[in-house]
Amino acid sequence: MTTDLEPEPESARQILGDRLEHAREFAEHLAEEGDELGLIGPLEAARLWSRHLLNCALVAPLLTAGARVADVGSGAGLPGLVLAIARPDVELVLIEPMERRTTWLLAETERLGLRNVTVLRARAEDAVEAGPFDQVTARAVSALTKLVPLTVPLLPPGGQLLFLKGARIHEEITAARSVLRRHGIHEHEVLELGGDLLPEATRLFRATVVGAS
Repeated sequence: MTTDLEPEPESARQILGDRLEHAREFAEHLAEEGDELGLIGPLEAARLWSRHLLNCALVAPLLTAGARVADVGSGAGLPGLVLAIARPDVELVLIEPMERRTTWLLAETERLGLRNVTVLRARAEDAVEAGPFDQVTARAVSALTKLVPLTVPLLPPGGQLLFLKGARIHEEITAARSVLRRHGIHEHEVLELGGDLLPEATRLFRATVVGAS
């Protein structure tokens, strides 16, 4: 086991249940290889569980059973691979434009034995033909003003956006008001998940696309 890897928090079992062993394996792989491959920063292994893996896993209960979900800008597999681990009943399509990252995603999918994952090397705007999807996730990709126009075309009316966001999410929403309306998003909410389980709650922007205005 990698010595720099953050000790597994007690809340990991509560959040991941019987999928915890797969998550442990993923955590070890990412801690061992992530910095060298440019997937995570040099200091991230020391907070990999609390800041990254469990942060992503908290979103898993919000995925619809049997859904087809696109994860845009998957990078290291956060949240896409974590969600695939946590929800084997959901199909994840990991959309990532960089070759070295898609190589990692493909290798890791095979190592973890995940049968509910497809890796697609593409930009979001070039992945429309791979859809439609029931839900779209993203984490640390871009602000809503840019992210919404890239992801809404992947969804049919009634499709759902699930974006992990930082502390400035309400400022992002204010800046994106006209973009949201233009892309058929008239109602949205910010959820705070896991505040009693992790040092910091996960902020999630959730919205349903009802059709372009």
